[in-house]
Amino acid sequence: MPAPVYRTIGLTAKQRLDDKDTLLRPVLSVLAAAGATVLVDEQTMGDVACATGLQRIGNVQDLDLVIAVGGDGTILRTIRELRPAGVPLLAINAGSVGFLSEMPLADVPTRLPALLDGGGMIERRSCLDADVVRAGETIFCCTALNDVVISQGTISRLLDLSASVGGHFLATYHADGLIVATPTGSTAYSLAAGGPVVHPVVSALIITPINPHGFTQKPIVIPGAVPIDVDIAVDVPFFANATVGLTVDGQVYKELLPGDRIAVRTGADVHFLRSTDDAFYRALRTKLKWGEGLEK
Repeated sequence: MPAPVYRTIGLTAKQRLDDKDTLLRPVLSVLAAAGATVLVDEQTMGDVACATGLQRIGNVQDLDLVIAVGGDGTILRTIRELRPAGVPLLAINAGSVGFLSEMPLADVPTRLPALLDGGGMIERRSCLDADVVRAGETIFCCTALNDVVISQGTISRLLDLSASVGGHFLATYHADGLIVATPTGSTAYSLAAGGPVVHPVVSALIITPINPHGFTQKPIVIPGAVPIDVDIAVDVPFFANATVGLTVDGQVYKELLPGDRIAVRTGADVHFLRSTDDAFYRALRTKLKWGEGLEK
């Protein structure tokens, strides 16, 4: 999908970014030269000198574009807190890996102007919505770009987690935990736990057990439109001495109880502004060193 021209732009940044003022000045300079109206995130930009006098973001739906400067954690936080549903997100890497980002800060002066002038494309990536249901009542709701993880938090003992897909019982996993990931999250924790790499534009969800006690309990990819329900077993004798929790994108934690159900559904897409449609393959090559052999 071709990218439009952007005139009203929201800017957010990594909370703890060293020398933030110096790093963000080139971004604001390009935005000013493009004639854009810039609104900034009060929480992360309130102490930045170069943002003094700029209006704060109110309703994200009033924006044409959100720019996030930081690492992957900043992107995940931006999606969760600003919720730019339908508003394109441009990620500029000021972190270490930056697997989700479009460009490094050093490329801002040369690459950003063309993107602001409609020279890019929109890439849609699905999120997932997860609810914690306790005694028939929804007590917690969250959105994740990468994954939700159900796992033990204090004592190294296995959990019994019963998973159903589309209302059909799949399996009871006897494992350290269970990951439900989006295709975008297939290269995060799920990959480290032995899950497959799935292209981010595929409509799918990935269920990956963490250290399962059984050779037949392997990761599985299901259609993205099919709901997943995970029930925590009630009759676990050691549960009183353990803590089980739901972790969202590695950033948000909710403690769980025996009998809780985690209901996972594919949510609204996030729209990333990209230079080309090679972003995913380029990230595999440069960030994960995909296909590199041993040095001779």
